[in-house]
Amino acid sequence: MSNVCRWTVKAIELVTSRWIVGFMLLTLGLFPLAAVPSVAQSTCTPTRPDDEGPFYKPNAPERATTGRGLLVTGTVRSASGCGPLPTAHIEWWSVNPRGAYDDDHRATQRVDNEGRFRYETDLPIGYFGRPPHLHVRVTASRHRTLITQLYPKPGQTSLTIDFVLVAE
Repeated sequence: MSNVCRWTVKAIELVTSRWIVGFMLLTLGLFPLAAVPSVAQSTCTPTRPDDEGPFYKPNAPERATTGRGLLVTGTVRSASGCGPLPTAHIEWWSVNPRGAYDDDHRATQRVDNEGRFRYETDLPIGYFGRPPHLHVRVTASRHRTLITQLYPKPGQTSLTIDFVLVAE
């Protein structure tokens, strides 16, 4: 057997034996999960943009509720470092239960000091062959504006999502 093969076999044996020992200690409760060091994420995957559509209107009233039936919660984050963006503003717009856009289903809200938001609206319906969806526009200082859409599944009453913005 060549030296490279011997070295490879030894490396595999070492890694395998350490994994087995760690697994056994964890299983026996001698190596608690809290003792495993966590590695902070240095980047987050940016949220995929989507079309703004023709019905966006700026200056929607500041509010967290425009109906009942669908609850959307989450955090606005920076793609650089994954940290929350406490300066973010979110604008929402969607159709009413009859399938028409109106001012009653538009909202603007500020996130809290940890970048979190909570928004409740009527469960959107599909129209003109489009699936049910909510439009979202997220802005934060020193970050690119994100325009996207959320597509709840039929019967879904809550969505949890982090909006991840790209730094400028």
